[in-house]
Amino acid sequence: MVAAPDVVLAILLSSIYGLVVGCLPGLSATMATALLVPVTFYLSPIAAIATIISASAMAIFSGDIPGTLLRIPGTPASAAYTDEAYAMTRKGRPELALGICLWFSAIGGIAGTISLVAMAPLLAEIAFSFSTYEYFWLGIMGLMCATLVARSSPVKAIASMLLGLLISCVGMENPGGVPRFTFGLTDLLGGIEAVPALVGAFAVSEVMRALLQPEPPKLAHRRFGSILAGQIALTKQYWKQMTRGNVIGIIIGVLPGAGADMAAWVSYAMAKKFSKEPQKFGTGHPEGLVEAGASNNASLASGWVPSLLFGIPGDTITAIAIGVLYMKGLNPGPTLFTERASSMYALYIIFLIANIIMIPLGIMMIRGTSHVMRAPRAAIMPVVLVCAAVGSFATGNNLSAVLIVAAFGIIGYVLEANGYPVAGMVLGIVMGSMVEQSFVTSLIKSDGSILPFFDRPVSAILAAMTFAALLWPVAIWLWGRPKAAKRAQPA
Repeated sequence: MVAAPDVVLAILLSSIYGLVVGCLPGLSATMATALLVPVTFYLSPIAAIATIISASAMAIFSGDIPGTLLRIPGTPASAAYTDEAYAMTRKGRPELALGICLWFSAIGGIAGTISLVAMAPLLAEIAFSFSTYEYFWLGIMGLMCATLVARSSPVKAIASMLLGLLISCVGMENPGGVPRFTFGLTDLLGGIEAVPALVGAFAVSEVMRALLQPEPPKLAHRRFGSILAGQIALTKQYWKQMTRGNVIGIIIGVLPGAGADMAAWVSYAMAKKFSKEPQKFGTGHPEGLVEAGASNNASLASGWVPSLLFGIPGDTITAIAIGVLYMKGLNPGPTLFTERASSMYALYIIFLIANIIMIPLGIMMIRGTSHVMRAPRAAIMPVVLVCAAVGSFATGNNLSAVLIVAAFGIIGYVLEANGYPVAGMVLGIVMGSMVEQSFVTSLIKSDGSILPFFDRPVSAILAAMTFAALLWPVAIWLWGRPKAAKRAQPA
């Protein structure tokens, strides 16, 4: 079934398409998948699913390329470690950063596929037991990543994250349907989309900095070395981080609505939290790239678990894929694994093929885009601005999205200029609606009682982890105060 000519051609063409779309700022993996849906009308069922799988896997990786070379993440999943990858580029090691992103993304995708094959029923059962109470605590833990990954002071990181939460409140109130912070503008009734906000905060603010600051010293003009050089050594050195990233990605991916974005944020934060050299994060240190790169692609494959067994989308990509499955007669559910078992095995094989061919195709894509580094900044930045405007307009065919991009470009520039991490604000925007919806829905179900947030076993564990993580820095500070005071005393 997989070796059929139309399926092979679909895998190859959709992989190239996913690499190109993911590399353009503002055009996310979700958009790449959505734009493929009309094409799937004319394909066989296996070829149709192959296009979705291949394009999404390639787009998630390809978003790392502009983040590494220009500090502009191509997809939201790349935003968590864009600063780290770009710092490595400024050190003159762009091929190492891109090699890490490529190699560990492929490994993460293969690990996620193995989890899909081996643990689908078990993981789906765990995910199915989650309710809005658990999702609330999961969202709060995700928001805490803003303070863990920040290189500035935790207070500024929290302030930036709270600004993002405030922005996520724009639109119709849940569940009352009352407009909030719309200022009478109908374009804001649907809220502020994460993609235009992200593109503005990262891309347009970078263009503004380029206009107002002198051009940095040019990196030495040289041909990219081997993209995969040293990756085996890094795999041996950071195998614990790689394994942890794979596990986190698999667990987060299987939770409906979480997706690769949250997996990347959480994994990068965990890498910094448990690192023996946390002070090196943000300076071009490979440890965080290894864990986050492995995590986001692992979550992509495991996100299909609840989709295939229960028809519950693991993320926005699988939400689109479910529609294609129904359209092609592959109705999600337990019977899919019994009545259409051959189709499921074909799906597993396509996942493996997509992550294997990601390496040669990714190397070709990296070498093609590496010429961007040699172009003068005056030539690059107008193209970035056009891509940002076109990409944001394409999210909803709405001119207001372009204005949102411009507004967030100014906000992002002001925040960065004053030491407030932009990533914290973006995280607040992405996670805010999920946290609010889970909280309000939970209170409605419990008739205003907060006890179910703590008396459900899984919810209680997540709550304990959240409070422990919140109080841990305070405890460390209090523990260090008497020692610091003793050292300050005169002998």
